[in-house]
Amino acid sequence: MTNGKELPSTLEWRVHAADGAVEILLVQESGTSFWRLFRWMHGLVVAFLIKLWTFFIKAWNIGVTDPRKFIHCLKVGTALSLVSLFYYMTTLYEGVGGNAMWAVMTVVVVFEYSIGATLYKCVNRATGTLLAGSLGFGVHWIAIQCGQNIQPIILEISVFLLAAAATFSRFIPTVKARFDYGALVFILTFCLVSISGYRVDQLFRMAHHRLLTVALGASICIITSMLVCPIWAGQELHSLINRNLEILSESLDECITDFFANKDVRNVSNGYSNNINQAYKCVLNSKGSEESMANFARWEPAHGDFKFRHPWKQYLKVGAAIRSCAYCIETLNGCINSDIRAPETLKNHLKDMCVRLSSYSSNVTKELAIIMKTMTKSSSIHISIGQMNIAVHELQDALKNVPNQVVVQILQASNDGMKGETTNTRPLLEILPLATVASLLVEMAARIEVIVEEVEQLADQAEFRLACSNSKSKESQPIA
Repeated sequence: MTNGKELPSTLEWRVHAADGAVEILLVQESGTSFWRLFRWMHGLVVAFLIKLWTFFIKAWNIGVTDPRKFIHCLKVGTALSLVSLFYYMTTLYEGVGGNAMWAVMTVVVVFEYSIGATLYKCVNRATGTLLAGSLGFGVHWIAIQCGQNIQPIILEISVFLLAAAATFSRFIPTVKARFDYGALVFILTFCLVSISGYRVDQLFRMAHHRLLTVALGASICIITSMLVCPIWAGQELHSLINRNLEILSESLDECITDFFANKDVRNVSNGYSNNINQAYKCVLNSKGSEESMANFARWEPAHGDFKFRHPWKQYLKVGAAIRSCAYCIETLNGCINSDIRAPETLKNHLKDMCVRLSSYSSNVTKELAIIMKTMTKSSSIHISIGQMNIAVHELQDALKNVPNQVVVQILQASNDGMKGETTNTRPLLEILPLATVASLLVEMAARIEVIVEEVEQLADQAEFRLACSNSKSKESQPIA
């Protein structure tokens, strides 16, 4: 305080020492604190705007890549707008007993991306609500007959037993796959009906209105989902299997090309090859998507080429066989990135046979992709398999001469004056990646035949039509 007045907050103490004397000064601070705060706030706002713009760009790219996601958002908004009329309009609001908000909640929780997923949740929610409401009303009636003192005991025992039983049922694989959501809704609804019934009069009317609002919300979801740009889970599963077959074919071709390419050529095409070689990881990670799509597809009615009781389980077997081949490609990719390089003489000895087998194997997978895409049976697939098997025998015969090549290299290395231990070790290490690639190609050919068998079973069960022409040209010709 100075003369009864407070010092301004912009003053600061400074100590000045000169010629052995200490001088204490009270000086006014400049506006640096204000500008520092301004710059900090400015940087914070700019950083926020940059992040907001980046988020907007990513969201826009997602919508451009798959416009159906944007359409799905509009469908959800439309369904909510329609069901909210029961809340805004007095006549409709009174018709459902003031429980219109349950219809809005139903739309929020059951409207999914695909029709199968929406039907799965709608049927589960309606079934769980109906079953739990009926049991809750029955238990409540029995409890009332037993008297006021026994009523809460019976209600508590019923909640414990039925909630425990419904929870245990969710661990059963069949129930979990098809009725997991329904079991959850059953527990919730039964608890609401049985517990609230102890304090609420006209329990039957409350349960009736609850079921009615759920039915209204579910109906609006189903109608909107089917009529406005329908997205079928079965079609998504079919397209996913077809895409995985195409990725498998491209990745196999690129892996073998990279392995036998020169260093200069490999460096030039490294970017494109990495993209192709990494694509097989999508195949390895597709198991969860395939299982969920197959589960939702079972709930969908017949549509397009997919008839009633379409063999969706067979798609899972085809997908498992495709992933089995993708694991071989993952090992092939490891051989490509290995630091151990096989001698050029050995690579040239097996190059033609490996490339030929890779080409024939790729042709078989491409033809399988065409079968899946067009849903037609091919009479030329067995010819392609025969060519692939011939290439397998040729590669196996070529592998029998590899030990002779190793002996020649050992003798050449000894003539150069190399030590005995190194002479016998290095050629054997250098041949390991090449031998691994050759054995993997043979193994992959056997696994591709498994895919062919699974696809043929799918074609028989789904009743794929016969191709109109047996002279359909293949997309890529094998390398001679």
